[in-house]
Amino acid sequence: MLSDNIKLTAKDILEKEFKSGLKGYKQADVDKYLDVIIKDYEAFQQVIEDLRQENQRLRKQLEDTSKKQPVQQTGTTNFDILKRLSNLEKHVFGSKLFD
Repeated sequence: MLSDNIKLTAKDILEKEFKSGLKGYKQADVDKYLDVIIKDYEAFQQVIEDLRQENQRLRKQLEDTSKKQPVQQTGTTNFDILKRLSNLEKHVFGSKLFD
């Protein structure tokens, strides 16, 4: 499942703290960038949840439709079809075909 592959949540990103070095990044720039990433993650998570719900709804709809209209299988074989074709030819062409 897709969610099994996701390592971070928006909350994980928000709460991440970075160690600073001698020439570290500007904290304000890092925070702004992480804010953008968090918003993207939240949007992605919403899209994923919406698609899961739609998928579940469509599966249920398909299941309900299948229950209402079961697949009907005919016992027609090639022999039956050839026999019907032969009878049709007799009817259309009469005995002239077999003389």
